[in-house]
Amino acid sequence: MWHCPAQNGNGDANLASLEMVTPNSFDNNYFRNLIQPKGLLQSDQVLFSGGSTDTIVKDYSKSPKTFRSDFASAMVKMGDIEPLTGSAGVIRKFCNFID
Repeated sequence: MWHCPAQNGNGDANLASLEMVTPNSFDNNYFRNLIQPKGLLQSDQVLFSGGSTDTIVKDYSKSPKTFRSDFASAMVKMGDIEPLTGSAGVIRKFCNFID
């Protein structure tokens, strides 16, 4: 059985930048990379692959202001999510299946 997080302490500190142009900046280069197409992960690149999210990627790549504004709004919405607690919530003992 796999436990999460890893209990042996090996590998938990491995980090990789997901945006190579300005990895330490909060900007819209992530979306510019997708258009080139230079998304680091396939799961990211699929956001710009002829589907319904192409317009969003294009908009964010052209307008840092729009990206920052939409990001801020999304963070506020996420902050309003109330997690399930007590008997209504579930803490998984094993992350790879529902207990």
